[in-house]
Amino acid sequence: MQSTGETLAARATELISRREPFVRATVVRAQRPTSAHAGDTALILSDGEMAGFVGGNCVEASVREYSLKALSAQEPLLLRVVPGEPSHRSEEGAVEVSNPCLSGGAIEIFLEPHIPAPRVLVVGTTPVAQALASLGAGVGLQMELTDGQAADPRPDDAALIVASHGREEEGALEGALRAGVPYVALVASETRGAAVLASLDVDESLRSRVFSPAGLDLGARTPGEIAVSILAQLVAERAKGRHPATAQRAPATAVDPVCGMTVAAVESTLHLEHGGTTVYFCSRGCYEAFRKDPARYDASR
Repeated sequence: MQSTGETLAARATELISRREPFVRATVVRAQRPTSAHAGDTALILSDGEMAGFVGGNCVEASVREYSLKALSAQEPLLLRVVPGEPSHRSEEGAVEVSNPCLSGGAIEIFLEPHIPAPRVLVVGTTPVAQALASLGAGVGLQMELTDGQAADPRPDDAALIVASHGREEEGALEGALRAGVPYVALVASETRGAAVLASLDVDESLRSRVFSPAGLDLGARTPGEIAVSILAQLVAERAKGRHPATAQRAPATAVDPVCGMTVAAVESTLHLEHGGTTVYFCSRGCYEAFRKDPARYDASR
């Protein structure tokens, strides 16, 4: 029979293989009285689902909220939960949350987001394609070589680069553009590239998104140099996507009307419908208190 740790390790391996983001939450310090102990671990998925144990319901509410924030920011975070009136105090890399439901003690939990490496489809088996596959892994990309017919571009792909020297180019480019892949490039001369783009069965607005000739103008000549110029252009385009104006939206939150705590407004958080509004709670105690006497609490506060 598997231990809890082995079960969570197997689940983490499964999530990684399916390219699903998650947060590993690990208790690094627990001051009594607390129900968790140093070393306790949980996995939090992008929908807020939690497997494992890092504390009671009230602690879990804060772990869920800040795990989703860590996923959004793609940065680790040290979370400290202490008893007291609802409040939070942030500093670089850490946050302290006061939880009115705690009777005492304190707990510190390290939240480590696991984000799948960005997938880059490279169409072709040419020397340039091989160089892209080799060099791309070194900058943290998941490079996949494929041919034009087998290419399956997805909206969450980082890029599709066609380096097949005229073989099965159009279908792969059209598929990537229609899927909304943010970086689509064609390795070709300016003259041949223009002819390929003109033949694509897509709107001009999509056709204009293809980088051709692919890569920055670095004077590249060898396959390796060309691959470097393409990867440099890809990195630059991805950096534009990380600008604050286009950053991933922070997860929605709500206020528990009973205790005043902020919680993640997701399906996995305890909630109920009242007066046409979804009301979220940090714990079963707050949920039951509201359910028995909703008029006592102001759900909009």
